[in-house]
Amino acid sequence: MPPRINPTARNERLGTELRKLREQAGMTARAAASLLGADQAQMSNLEAGRVGASAERVRRLAAHYACDDTALVDALVEMATERTRGWWEEYREVLPRNFLDLSELEFHATAMRTVKVVEIPGIMQTEAHARAVFGYYPPPLPPRDLEARVAHRMQRRTVLDRAHPPLVEAVVHEAALHMTVGGPRTAREQLGLLLELSDRPNISVRVIPFSAGEFAGPGVSMLYLDGPVRQLDTVQVDTPLNGVLMNAEAQLRRYRTLYAKVVGASLGVAASRDLIHRLAKDL
Repeated sequence: MPPRINPTARNERLGTELRKLREQAGMTARAAASLLGADQAQMSNLEAGRVGASAERVRRLAAHYACDDTALVDALVEMATERTRGWWEEYREVLPRNFLDLSELEFHATAMRTVKVVEIPGIMQTEAHARAVFGYYPPPLPPRDLEARVAHRMQRRTVLDRAHPPLVEAVVHEAALHMTVGGPRTAREQLGLLLELSDRPNISVRVIPFSAGEFAGPGVSMLYLDGPVRQLDTVQVDTPLNGVLMNAEAQLRRYRTLYAKVVGASLGVAASRDLIHRLAKDL
């Protein structure tokens, strides 16, 4: 099978984790390739996510790498053999790759933790709010591209409606709740959706109030996605151009610590709901 031209973030992550195991075992790519009856180029493609791996190959490599973490190996096998063609694939020739990668990561996440200071989390936005956001930045998007971005953002929320949805924790600064993006009516509907979602047993929304003196992170924006095991967690951090995905353990540890600090500066769930409700009534 020829190498993939555009591997997904999930393809690449599988290859990255296999490379990490090999390097921890002190084995060269050439030696690992020989275990599979392959050459070094094929091993490079495997570790870059450009070619797939069977369950048997993943387990064989893990055994030779002396990896005794059964949960991790099972999770890697699942990544290698899972063949779901997600809804996001219909946007492959329409939207930039980072849109698709985010959808795929959310689909497979067991839990999500997000922090936003001046925005509403994308997965919690109404259609009108999302349209106002995507329509704001110059140059204006062609109508087809604008509608594709809005439709994609709305479909992301389907992960919250399945039989066994992930746990979702959102921390939003009060500043984001005061912004009347799209006008008062759109802002009121947006706050209403936050209240509706926060009423679900698997979703919590906390607000960092203006009065939180211990909060000093105006630039904090993150989405932490829990994998089936901690080694497969991913964090997305926004940049002016797009979201950057990070998965090194030191990075993950830093953002787990940062998230805990942000939660410590926020109101409780009930007090947060009361504040959102008051803001909605004032619009």
